[in-house]
Amino acid sequence: MGRGSSVLTRENGPQPADFADVRATNLAVVLRHLRTHAPCSRADIAATTGLNKATVSSLVTDLIDRRLVREVGMTENRIGRPAVMLVLDGSPYAAVGLEINTDYLTAVALDLAGERLLSWRRAFTGTAGQPGQAIAALAALARRTVSKLSHDGRRVLGLTVAVPGLVDADGVVELAAGLGWQRVDVRKSLLAALGEPGYPLLVENDANLAVLAEQRLGDQSGAGDLVYLTGGASIGAGIISDFRLLRGARGFAGEFGHLPLDPAGPACGCGRRGCLEAYAGVGAVIRRALPDVGIETALSPSEFGPHMDEIQRLAKSDDPHVLAALTETGGHLGHGIAILANLINPACVVLGGYFTELAPWLIPAASSELAARSAAADSGGTIIVASALDSSAAAAGGATRVLDAIDAGLLPTPR
Repeated sequence: MGRGSSVLTRENGPQPADFADVRATNLAVVLRHLRTHAPCSRADIAATTGLNKATVSSLVTDLIDRRLVREVGMTENRIGRPAVMLVLDGSPYAAVGLEINTDYLTAVALDLAGERLLSWRRAFTGTAGQPGQAIAALAALARRTVSKLSHDGRRVLGLTVAVPGLVDADGVVELAAGLGWQRVDVRKSLLAALGEPGYPLLVENDANLAVLAEQRLGDQSGAGDLVYLTGGASIGAGIISDFRLLRGARGFAGEFGHLPLDPAGPACGCGRRGCLEAYAGVGAVIRRALPDVGIETALSPSEFGPHMDEIQRLAKSDDPHVLAALTETGGHLGHGIAILANLINPACVVLGGYFTELAPWLIPAASSELAARSAAADSGGTIIVASALDSSAAAAGGATRVLDAIDAGLLPTPR
């Protein structure tokens, strides 16, 4: 296919493309096929993708040169002649994700197959409203992570930072209430702090990245219509609809915790009343389940862990007050999930963060409320499950975002 021809993509329809564009697209097609079907042969790839054998052979040679694919020998357990089998390689490469939250920083590095190369978590005691301190801490963690990977002989292909707030397409955090940030250009500041590193650096909302991790690495692998709910200082929603991450016009979609349930309801941290977060956020859960603790002011996120551990312990002991509190909380979550189900009809809603620990008691009530409030029979097929990923889901999603770019054709150049 020469200059002036076109290539068809799922996102854009027919687009003008030159030979380099088409080749990059075809390289990505072969790489994606190997990700899900390896080990396989060149003939297998040609038969499945529709590319002719000569093209596949040339593409595979290119991928081997880039050290993205390797040969693993012959196989005779097939009809016809033995064939050389191919698998993903990527041993020289790594994708990195970082997360900043209200009381911790996390770093995760993945290889091209999605296997973890490292996973670090450290306490973060930065002062709210002082982004400079936080960015310095993020830069230090990024340098340490990249240094470790470089020492292991790996080249970083990209780094994505997860932030619990509204993040625009340029990496500016418009608002992160838990961090006390407004209009903070995280991407620009990090690039400067890292001395303009030789790899792409992106900043994204934490829920958006967590749902990407769930789609690639979790129990919902490959799902095309999926929602991930964070359960931390706030409740965010990462939404995948028809295999696409739903960001909205400026990247601010997914503020699930601020769905208005009742304008006369309890006060929310955003300054409004009756938001879902005021009913089902972690602070609300603790106040409802542990009234004897005497919490009257806003909880610091560093206080969540011990209280949530106590709630889980009491729930396992069948404490009637705690069970009733979790049933009520599950009902509020189900109310919000029903709004999502009626709007976008996801196949699955995944409870993450602290909700994962309480899922056995939250999900029955949430599912019942979802069924009662859904317009479609059987809730339109939407189910509620607990995430199988740990608390580093957003950081893992940051690394996954880098892998997604590679799958889309942004391949590393040979060195």
